[in-house]
Formats: sequence, C-alpha cells, structure tokens
Amino acid sequence: MEYPESYELVFNESAVADDVVVVRRTERAGPGGCPVYEDDTGIVRAEISEHGDVRMLATGGHQAHAFPVTARARR
Repeated sequence: MEYPESYELVFNESAVADDVVVVRRTERAGPGGCPVYEDDTGIVRAEISEHGDVRMLATGGHQAHAFPVTARARR
C-alpha cells in the first residue's frame, strides 16, 4: 500500500473557522500497524490508515486531542 507523504488534519474548532494542521509521514507505525504522521513541532501525531481513518496519538501526559473531522491527503 502506498501512503501519502502528508495530510491536512482539519479540526472543527468553532463556528467561525476550522483549524488545519499539516502532518508528514514518519518512519514509525502506530498500534494499528499504519504509518504515524506528525506536524513540524512533533506535538500533533496521528496514525492514519489507507482509508483515511485517523487515530490521534498523545505525545505527552494529560494531552487530549480533539478528533479530526477530516484527513485530506496532500499531493
């Protein structure tokens, strides 16, 4: 399976605007065996399946991410 190099994670934060975070594929695999993607800071980390299913991964204690509304592959 060929996975995209990067995705845009779209969080529906408010009625005014969505929050979009670009994540790039790492060399790691998540608990489900799919690639782990992370943003440039390393704070936002997610496992994304070939179907675009997203599992947010905590990068520190007490971290609770909002679930992304959409994961869009970047070309």
